[in-house]
Amino acid sequence: MKIENSVAIVTGGNRGLGRQFVTQLIDRGAKVYAAARRPETVDVPGAVPLRLDLTEPESVAEAARIATDVTLLINNGGISTHTPLIDGDFDRIRLEMETHYFGTLAVARAFAPVIESNGGGAILNVLSILSWAHPVDYGAYSAGKAAAWAMTNVIRQQLTPRGIQVAALHVGYMDTDMASYVAPENKTDPAVVAAAALDGIADGAVEIIADEPTRLVKQNLSAPLTASA
Repeated sequence: MKIENSVAIVTGGNRGLGRQFVTQLIDRGAKVYAAARRPETVDVPGAVPLRLDLTEPESVAEAARIATDVTLLINNGGISTHTPLIDGDFDRIRLEMETHYFGTLAVARAFAPVIESNGGGAILNVLSILSWAHPVDYGAYSAGKAAAWAMTNVIRQQLTPRGIQVAALHVGYMDTDMASYVAPENKTDPAVVAAAALDGIADGAVEIIADEPTRLVKQNLSAPLTASA
């Protein structure tokens, strides 16, 4: 789809990768709703702050009632609780699934009719290298992102005939607050990731892999499983 003159909404648009999406979309000529649980924290000039909490259905519905001109949805909002599945806090595991799967799906369901009524457009779901790789300490996050990957592939089949491109972005560690504990040499610049994702949307891509570690993990999905991985 054409980014210039589009109308985008970016969840989690107040910091990290989301803030990069907001900034770069504005630079490319889009109108942008920067959605966040605390819209007062949105500080990108030209962005339209909008309250949206992925875990609150009424908040999602209200955002769709306000942003009726949207043609591009970037489902970027997320969390990472570092919770293992067997002995981790169940409420934290549930929160990861509520955010990454149910929340992402809820926003897509709310805005798909909006995008269709505006002549079509695109949805980008920000996923992860952990959609495919599943370390124990990230059990809840991995499960949520894996579910979101499956969901993305399903809604693509439903929405393509309605004129809505559905794409997935997969990426590893980025230089954001969420990965502040990771060594700098192991992180990708979120500005580079956002640019690659927007280029992919403009080119009609359905899957965007933003770094080499993620590319290698995807290539090895057909390798035999072991008991410890």
